[in-house]
Order: sequence, then C-alpha cells, then structure tokens
Amino acid sequence: MSESANQRISESANQRIGESVNRRIPGHQPPISKFEGFPAGELRFISVPDLFFSELLPIVDSLSELKVTLHVMWLRQREGRQAVTRAELAADETLARGLAVLDGDPEAALTDGLARAVARGALLHTVVESEAGAQDVYVLNSEGGRRALARIQSGEVGAVGTVVVDRPSVEPRPNIFELYEDNIGLLSPILADELRDAEATYPPDWIEDAFRIAAANNVRKWRYIQAILERWANEGRGDEISRRDIETERRWYTDEEFEQFFEH
Repeated sequence: MSESANQRISESANQRIGESVNRRIPGHQPPISKFEGFPAGELRFISVPDLFFSELLPIVDSLSELKVTLHVMWLRQREGRQAVTRAELAADETLARGLAVLDGDPEAALTDGLARAVARGALLHTVVESEAGAQDVYVLNSEGGRRALARIQSGEVGAVGTVVVDRPSVEPRPNIFELYEDNIGLLSPILADELRDAEATYPPDWIEDAFRIAAANNVRKWRYIQAILERWANEGRGDEISRRDIETERRWYTDEEFEQFFEH
C-alpha cells in the first residue's frame, strides 16, 4: 500500500474518532484542536505525586477542577512556588486558554475549579491582607504546602509568604524565586523579570548571601538586595560573609538611605 493511501486511511480514522467523541457529548460538538506532538530535543519535565494518579485522579469529576489543580502543580515545579493568589491565576494566559475551551468563560471555570479543588482537599485556601487588599491564596495540600500555609497565616514571613518548594532537584541550590518567596513574600509578576536578570548576572552564592544579609538586617526588600549585589559587582567582595560583614553592609548606607528600604 502506498504512503499516500496510508495517510488517507489515517486521516479518515482520525476523523471518525473525532466524530465519535463529539457524539458522546450531548448537545455539544466542538471541533477537536490538533496537537502537533512534543518537539524533538530535550524537554522539561515536572514531578507529579504518584498518589495523584492512584487516589486523586479517579475521584475528580470536573475538568475545571482537574485543569486548575494540575496548573497549580505546574507553577509549583516550574517557578518553585508553594503559594499562588487567585488574581495571579486569573491573569495566567496559559490557564485562561485551557479553561476557555470548557464553556467559553475562563473566569467562571476558574471559580468553579478552585472551589471544587478546595472542597475535595487537593488545594488549601486562605485569605490574607496585603497592600492591595484581601487576597485569596492557594497552596497544594502537601507537606510543604501545609507548612507554607501555616507561615502565611501566622505572618511569619509577612502578610503573604511561602517557603522553599520541597521537590527533588539535581540542583540543591535554591533559585532566586525560592529565595525571594522564602525571605520576602509572594512574588509579583512585575518583579519576575528583574529576578531573572539578577540570576543571570550574579553568581548563585552572591544571591544567597545577599538574601541572608537582608534577612539578618530585617530589611526584606528587593531593592536592598539588589543594591548589595550591585555594590559587590562594582567594588568586589570577600570570599567569606561573616556577621561582621553583615553589619558592614548595613553601615554602608546612611541612616536616611537605610530607612528608605523600609518605606519602598
């Protein structure tokens, strides 16, 4: 049989499968969007708990709930984040596209998916106060997520905050997003590009030490950490960061400049 004949048979079979699937959905026959397959080359993978497939997936009966739950897992692995706000999920274009195909209203699907995931126990939810007002915060119902939720509710790391994701990694050193959320609070999308630029510019041990100095001086502001890194880049720094060095970094600013880090 020729290659063109095989191709025609394959296309015809795919069409019949699509028609069969559509017939199974009463009153709704949307076209099936074509996925072109995973590209060649190295692909990024994320970890999904084994219990997701054996315990959670069999009882999930809502596509919106499934998509929202998987997306929170994806963000947790991709960006090293334990917590995410509803506002961030609502502004996420990838999630919005996935929810829009359900009934055309991604906002309603997000509300439904989050409510179902919380009711089922896959996600945990709390409301915290911030400068922008009350925020709905969600975490995965895992050991790390529960620890993050406790820290958020207690205000240990500010009005909103989280801890380093407890995921397996070939790189034991935490990335800049984890350091930020562990020491300062929830990461805003506006700051994400600045953090990526800093991570690409400065050595990882410089970034860790700068965060450590900021925490020791109780100045939990990115501008302060950025100023430390810029100073080291311009003037150099020693190989070891001691308690004396931490105090030196504090004294490097005038009292007026130091106070500005608390105001902005």
